Amino acid sequence: MSRLRLMEDLEGDDPILSVVNLIDVFLVVIAALLLAVAGSAVNPFSSESVTIIKNPGKDNMEIVVKDGHTIDRYKASGEIGEGQGAKAGVAYRLKDGSMVYVPEAGQQP
Repeated sequence: MSRLRLMEDLEGDDPILSVVNLIDVFLVVIAALLLAVAGSAVNPFSSESVTIIKNPGKDNMEIVVKDGHTIDRYKASGEIGEGQGAKAGVAYRLKDGSMVYVPEAGQQP
């Protein structure tokens, strides 16, 4: 009988059992991270189109556009844009929320 008790005590102190428990914990954490990536808007495995705006209206604003499997990043420079051009017409918002564009005289629609 004393030999049986001695064998039970040796199995209870086995350091490999604690390593196996750590591996189980890591597997649960990895599964949770995989589920979080799968539910993310910018999931690299989905073919959806998504646009994300980080820090809108600030100097460090960034726009991330995911179209299918390509991801493009656009960073704001903080400068005001300018260019060459001419006034093309006027846009009006109606009471129902729709927009009407009225071209300048002599412009083709």
